[in-house]
This record gives sequence, structure tokens and C-alpha cells, in this order.
Amino acid sequence: MSDNGCGFPAPGLHSFLFKPIATVGGVEFNKVMLLALITTVLVIGFFWAAFGKAKVVPGKLQMVGEAGYDFVRRGIVYETLGKREGEKYVPLMVSLFFFIWIMNIWSVIPLAQFPVSSIIAYPAVLAAIVYVVWVSLTFKRHGFVGFFKNITGYDKSLGPVLPLVMVIEFFSNLLVRPFTHAVRLFANMFAGHLMLVMFTVASWYLLNSWMIPAAGVSFVMTVAMIGFELFVQAVQAYVFVLLACTYIQGALAEHH
Repeated sequence: MSDNGCGFPAPGLHSFLFKPIATVGGVEFNKVMLLALITTVLVIGFFWAAFGKAKVVPGKLQMVGEAGYDFVRRGIVYETLGKREGEKYVPLMVSLFFFIWIMNIWSVIPLAQFPVSSIIAYPAVLAAIVYVVWVSLTFKRHGFVGFFKNITGYDKSLGPVLPLVMVIEFFSNLLVRPFTHAVRLFANMFAGHLMLVMFTVASWYLLNSWMIPAAGVSFVMTVAMIGFELFVQAVQAYVFVLLACTYIQGALAEHH
């Protein structure tokens, strides 16, 4: 029986909390960490198996690996950074895309049924990696003065409003950008999982009451939500990597 007395176990923040599976070196290891670890093994294992012994005439696994790799390389990196500048960043972007995608997909996998990206720590770390690459690349390409102009949007043609624009751009690029980069992925996965849990629990609750027809409607909504989530999961991985490429493009751009 829930606290409101209706018996419906409404989903909430408790749906994102898990008891430790084990304690390793004083660190509690829970289900989310396990899923993140499995994701890492799956991504590395897949590409190792696909390209470890690459052949001129690819087998089925190599063909799938090449298709995924080529999608990120040509569809995201080349389109944003160009072939010459973008080639060196392809491995990073491919890794980010498939790692995020698999973390998201756990939401609809039986027994797992939880998107790792709905825990803010994981998107935050990935956004921090992109942030460090962007900042270090800007320094390397433009030096300190060029870095300052790059992140402040310095343009003397703006005249009297230039100081205000520089302040806004400075905080936007150095503080808001990494925050929104992480939160965009986190918020979508958090909301999606909450909706899935709500409709799933509602279907079971209504099925065990006199409102069986409503349970059918709720079940149909659950199936529809799963289909929609599969789409959103891929889109969020795509958007995260696209934004990462856009930030790197900004670091490489010349500012006068």
C-alpha cells in the first residue's frame, strides 16, 4: 500500500536508487555500475571482434562494425569537421556514440530495465571529457590570446555592446556549455525511464483491479513508449556526439 492509500506504487526518485550488489575496496558496487561496466566490455569486445582480424572481404560482424563506424565518421564527424580535420577525432566520437547508445538501450532490456545515462554522473563525466578536449585543443590551436577571443566571441565590430557580449559568451562557453551538454542526455533518459516505469506499473496495477480495460490501454501505451524510447535513445547518442563535434569545430575555427 502506498503512502496515499490508493495502493498504486507511484514511480519517483526511488526508482533510480539501487542497493549495493557488493563492496569493492570500500566502494559500493551497484546495478548501474555493473551495467556501465558491461557496456564498456560490450563496446570494446564488439569492435575488437569486428576489426581485430579485419579482412578485405568482410564477414557479417565486420560489415556491421564498418556500417556503425562509417555512420558516425561520415554522418557526424565529416559533416561537421570535414574529412581532413575530423579524421583524428573519429575514434573518440565512435566510442562516445556507441557507449552512450548501449547505456541508453539498457532501459528496454529485460532484467536490466534501466538507462545508465539517467544517472547524472555518467553524462557529466562524458561531457567533461569533451570539455577537456575542447579547451585543450583551443589553447593548442590559438594560444592564450586566441583562446580568450574564441570563448568570449570577441568581435570589435560589435562596438559598445562588445564587453557585455564577451561576458555572456565567457560564462556560456565555460560554465553553461558543459552543464547543458550533460543535462540534455540525462534529462531525456531520466524522463523516459520514469514514463516507462509509470505505464508498466499502472498496467499491472489496473490488471489486478476491476479496471481491466484501462490496463489494456496502459499496456498499449507501454509498448508505444518502448518504441518511442528506442528512437530517443539513438537520437540522444547522436545529438551528444554532434554537439561534441560542433564544440571541436569551434575550437578549430579561426577568430580574428
